[in-house]
Amino acid sequence: MDNNSRRYALVTGASRGLGKDIARELARRGIPTILVGTNERVRAVCDEIVTTWHVRSECYITDLTKRENVLKMAEAINCQFEVFMLINNAGVGGTHGFEDASVEYIENIIDLNVRCTALLTHQMLPNLKRQPKSYILNVGSMAAHTPTGFKTVYPASKSFVLFFSLGLREELKGTPVSVSVASPGAMATNAEVTERILKQGFLGKFTLKSTEAIARKCVRQTLRRKRHIIINPLSCFLSSVVPNAWKTPILSRIVRREIGE
Repeated sequence: MDNNSRRYALVTGASRGLGKDIARELARRGIPTILVGTNERVRAVCDEIVTTWHVRSECYITDLTKRENVLKMAEAINCQFEVFMLINNAGVGGTHGFEDASVEYIENIIDLNVRCTALLTHQMLPNLKRQPKSYILNVGSMAAHTPTGFKTVYPASKSFVLFFSLGLREELKGTPVSVSVASPGAMATNAEVTERILKQGFLGKFTLKSTEAIARKCVRQTLRRKRHIIINPLSCFLSSVVPNAWKTPILSRIVRREIGE
């Protein structure tokens, strides 16, 4: 990746979980990074990359649920860096009965998963288009394929990520920019999340993958300009052939059991 030594990959949600492992995978490939997070943890990831892989890494600490923060950050990065890869990984979800959810809970999902993804892509696109080759990876979810009770807003937000990505990819044909979207299923981001997923029974165990393995596949296939990155092909196949009329009640019962309602 010597030809990218002066160009950067911008990764949101890089302080933990999948974003952190994507940053590490990029560092292993010698790709400089700009890592975005909401707190000082992202600075520790930058320090680890510089120390371990001797690759340049910058950090930007901000709350991307705020529209003005997204625009301000994009302007600052565009003024200082050449960016050949944008990875929209930052996202938030949760499990609540819709009526019991707070306004802030609903707004956070929409602001981060939908608005931030679209606005940051829009603002970074001129930078990406002036590179010889460039890449956008939007991290979606298998949840995008199935409406699910007690999650409601989250699958809808990830459906936006999926269709936004596929439409933008078509629009950018003939430009240097390739757009990919990843559809991970359950991720072992930490012990608490892993335990919660395993409570779902066979389905949870079947779909659970480590963030390290998902990060490797996402980076590898993004650089190969893959359209849709499927983490668990069998799970995706079953999701595509089983109608929502069957999937939605089954998954909703599983999620309801998970939260003990």
